[in-house]
Amino acid sequence: MLTTLRIKNLALVDDLTLELSEGLNIITGETGAGKSIIMGALNLILGQRADRSLIRSGADQCVIEAVFQVGGEILPVLESILEAWGLEPCQDQTLFLKRSMRTSGANRQFVNGSPTTLEALAQLGDYLVDMHGPHDHQSLLDGGRQLQILDAFGKLEVHRQAFGEPLKALRDLQEQKASLVVDDQTYLRELELLRHQVREISQAQLSPEQAQELETQYERHLHAAKLLELSQGALHLLNEQEGSLWDLIGTIGRNLDQIRSLDAATQSMEGIHQELANQVSELEQALSHYVDRLDLDPALLQELEEQMASIQSLKRKYGPEIEDVLRFGQEASTRLGELESRADTLAHLDSDIAKMTDQCLSAGKKLSQARSKVLPKLEKNIEQELKDLGFHQSRFRVDVQSRSLLNAQGQLQVSAQGLDRVDFQFGPNPGEPLRPLRLIASSGEMARVMLALKTVLAAQDQVPLLVFDEVDANVGGATGKVVGVKMKEIARHRQVISITHLAPVAACAAHHYRVTKEVKEERSYSAIEKLTPKERVDEIARMLGGEDEAGRKHAKAMLKESA
Repeated sequence: MLTTLRIKNLALVDDLTLELSEGLNIITGETGAGKSIIMGALNLILGQRADRSLIRSGADQCVIEAVFQVGGEILPVLESILEAWGLEPCQDQTLFLKRSMRTSGANRQFVNGSPTTLEALAQLGDYLVDMHGPHDHQSLLDGGRQLQILDAFGKLEVHRQAFGEPLKALRDLQEQKASLVVDDQTYLRELELLRHQVREISQAQLSPEQAQELETQYERHLHAAKLLELSQGALHLLNEQEGSLWDLIGTIGRNLDQIRSLDAATQSMEGIHQELANQVSELEQALSHYVDRLDLDPALLQELEEQMASIQSLKRKYGPEIEDVLRFGQEASTRLGELESRADTLAHLDSDIAKMTDQCLSAGKKLSQARSKVLPKLEKNIEQELKDLGFHQSRFRVDVQSRSLLNAQGQLQVSAQGLDRVDFQFGPNPGEPLRPLRLIASSGEMARVMLALKTVLAAQDQVPLLVFDEVDANVGGATGKVVGVKMKEIARHRQVISITHLAPVAACAAHHYRVTKEVKEERSYSAIEKLTPKERVDEIARMLGGEDEAGRKHAKAMLKESA
């Protein structure tokens, strides 16, 4: 559910916050007041490409924010999308969307405070909002979407899953086979390359520990001359030059002996002096041993350099770290084994593909049969809804045909939606042939067909927000009343926002908002307010064209009848 929509510096809007509720939310207002800005803001926050000319004159940026409360079955779907895009998860089942557009520079968009892309907004929007305007019914024209509608009505998700699982397994098998089916020249070339890679990595006899030890040895031998010079210098300072450290320790000892002979209280200093002498002796031994271990062998250094160069070469080819090189070697070895046993592997794959193809066809036929069973009920229900909406003698049919199942290579080629393709067909008048929905020219007809579908599917549709932007255009008052009732019925299952110019539709609102426009200091401003019961009477009277007492009386009666 959309709880808050904030619009700042978009077209005529300076700063507007719309707080929405569950049920049917109706937005009305005079022509030109700015109702379409609400729809524009929703489209933008859901990933539509932006036009900088929409930024309010005099402002350097436009900001749109939306807050959705999400729960139930849609929450894990949204969470998986957020995770896939590396975005923050929802907190307390709340989803925050924000988009800013500047007159110059890059536009920015955020989800739960994390920067993201328009593609991420659009993907989330597909699951959050279903928008329909006078010319916004393209989704109903798509065969894939029509199949989804049919399956949702028939509650055929179990059948679709039963088809989708073997289909995924089949595609995996086909990909494995495709990786092996190459011409002989390509096969031999890859075989030789893999053998070289596996041999090169295995001959290096690498492990992370060995590589670290080799690097330590190399560094020590590389700097051996300097290390020897420094170590011998330290030994010289200890005991070889006049005034060495040992000479100084001896002098200190003699001074301490004299001090002790004069003051017995200094007896403890002798132990400290002895400890110092012991530590210097240990240091001298350690330095001597270190000097003995240092090796200035140029041949050994060259050998270490060659080994280091070999490791660096492997890392450049196969991975930045030793672990990556070893992993590459393991994968190459596995692939080499597959190629070397290609004939046997292909035979097994062909057998598995044949079995999985049979499973797919069997599951697909069951899905097709299940669809055939629910078709008559769907057609009947939609025709009834269309009658309520003014098409008293209309016909609605779902034309189901089998897809072409095999490609040029003889492989099964179907989508995850099954073996069928469907085409929704509509005949508004008796004596006229049924035509596909995509060939319907009238936006008014299209809007009512869409509303009929939405009413029939209200309980199954998972999208939490349905938005209608003047879908009652070209609809008369009597039919408009039915349109309002249908929207009210849909709103029992999900949040609905409808922008309308028809009083009978507005009278069905659970929450009624009015958009107004005013001019201050030669600048136009759009604003929106939630109407009180008295204000609703006045607004519906205005929409009926009679703002006098008789008009208000008519409005009250309409509201009472629609309650």
